[in-house]
Amino acid sequence: MPKTIAADSNASGAGLRSTCVLVATLLLTLMAACGCARTVLVSEDSPIRTGPDLHARVYTLTSDGDWRLSDNRVHIPEGWYCVPPSFVKDK
Repeated sequence: MPKTIAADSNASGAGLRSTCVLVATLLLTLMAACGCARTVLVSEDSPIRTGPDLHARVYTLTSDGDWRLSDNRVHIPEGWYCVPPSFVKDK
């Protein structure tokens, strides 16, 4: 008789584990879907405003009128505006 009880407890334990795995997978899927945000690149005719924690390589205008890409990433404060090239007049 004890062998039958042990077999039943193993079967219910396996069912419980598979149910827990199923629930955990479902919860992770839902959490991942809720955290998604869609970002769309704006058109050439409008500026964008920077968000928090932006670190990027930037172009700077040199004294001879050429644009030079920075060697390192710089911190750009939140709230600064980035404009498309059409907003900048070239010399």
